[in-house]
Amino acid sequence: MWRHVVLAGLILSTGVALVHADTPNQTTAPDAYQQSIEQWRAQRVANLTGPTGWLSLIGLEWLQEGANRVGSASDNDVVLQAGPAHLGVVTLDKKGQLHITLADGSDAKVDGKSVHEAALVDDMHVTGDAAPTTVTFGTANFYVIDREGRKALRVKDSTAPARQHFLGIDYFPIDASWRIVADWVPFNPPHDLQMGSVIGTIDTVKVPGKAVFQRDGHTYELLPYQEEPGGELFFVLADRTSGHETYGAARFLYAALPVNGKVVLDFNKAYNPPCAFTSFATCPLAPPENRLDLRITAGEKKYRGAH
Repeated sequence: MWRHVVLAGLILSTGVALVHADTPNQTTAPDAYQQSIEQWRAQRVANLTGPTGWLSLIGLEWLQEGANRVGSASDNDVVLQAGPAHLGVVTLDKKGQLHITLADGSDAKVDGKSVHEAALVDDMHVTGDAAPTTVTFGTANFYVIDREGRKALRVKDSTAPARQHFLGIDYFPIDASWRIVADWVPFNPPHDLQMGSVIGTIDTVKVPGKAVFQRDGHTYELLPYQEEPGGELFFVLADRTSGHETYGAARFLYAALPVNGKVVLDFNKAYNPPCAFTSFATCPLAPPENRLDLRITAGEKKYRGAH
């Protein structure tokens, strides 16, 4: 499953009657609503452009079983775009366990500690709120990600060109009519949904229900999943703007858990996945069920500096 984080529409048949969505919350003054979206946008840009944000990615390096020599010199098995010529050796055993031995003089640290060797825990095998083991060297760092059993180094650098030359985000105008209070139809038990990704993997996620809303006299449905148990609803969606005004593969949208059979879909907060900004991410693609025959003219537009 993806932590962080990505095909017109096949509709799941549930036998449940569809009802109209409510109009936007009229108790929120337009100025206050616009201000809330602008604040959300500012925080979004701050996260994206931070020293370890998605714009800092400089590599996605897949590991082979056995010893993988890592460093910036061309004679390494894994050639990094930053760091010492010979950083060390990352060993991947048959059970999927990882270990790193740092080269003398590399000045690298493991989780902030100066050690010669250490075990590496990838992003799919951490417990609780722990983070994957991070190896830092100069302005750069990496940790291991696991995608369906395949392991890769996710490499970041606070001086990455994408971060230094960020062009900003373009948006559709803020439009309160795209804050839609949809009907929530729960699934009991949850349905399975297959999610493809830009790296060709297919993951099966559990869908707890569907959001049903109307726009311009037509009814639409969206299927979310939860990245963490009990977490917010996460929608990976596409629409008729995809590939034109907006990023083609998908946009993301989070929504709070349903209350009294309603779920708020605020498309002004629809945003681009990391893959819109970098080729080193592993984003999910919008599944067929979430490709809407509708122009969602809200949220983020296509990035001008797309790779």
